[in-house]
Amino acid sequence: MDNDITWYIDKQIEKTINALEKRNMKGIFVKDEQELLEVLKSLIQENSIVGVGDSVTLLETGVLDFLRKGNYVFLDKYREGITSEEKKQIYIQNFTADTFLCSTNALTEDGELYNIDGNGSRVAPMIYGPKQVIIVAGINKLVRNLEEAERRVRNYAAPLDAKRLNKDTPCTKLGHCVNCKSTNRICNDFVTITGQFVKNRIKVIIVAKTLGY
Repeated sequence: MDNDITWYIDKQIEKTINALEKRNMKGIFVKDEQELLEVLKSLIQENSIVGVGDSVTLLETGVLDFLRKGNYVFLDKYREGITSEEKKQIYIQNFTADTFLCSTNALTEDGELYNIDGNGSRVAPMIYGPKQVIIVAGINKLVRNLEEAERRVRNYAAPLDAKRLNKDTPCTKLGHCVNCKSTNRICNDFVTITGQFVKNRIKVIIVAKTLGY
């Protein structure tokens, strides 16, 4: 990567981490997947209950395999053969998990987390329930402000996710959001997290790579 671009990204990450701290959230920077897994190992207690939200980032970085092989009580929503009813039960159990892991659709330089969800099973535990929430985000999720965050999610992340899930929605045909009224739409819950009462309950790990949507 060009040195000037690296400098710019480093400054952006530094600003974002400082902003997270001011909002009672912890910001952590890692260079790659190996460093990420080492940080997770230090943050998640063995034998604790761990849940996850739907996330391409967690899959790409090996976090799901890390949890499966580790000494954790992993609420694995992705396990082979899981039924729809079993998955619903996991969504409820996530609220009492010791740690909940997911990614975020966008992270502003001012330390705000912006997410759009389909049924709320990811954003709800981010807001309330688990003792600790760990968010893993690639540098591609960094944006300047909430306006850019919404634009990014509506016109990039959401259409890609809808395509991944084989949804029959206008965005999977057009490639951008038209604020449809489709019953298959995945843009039902719009959530902005701007702070926390419990200091460092939410920890945001920024990985110096492009990850997820």
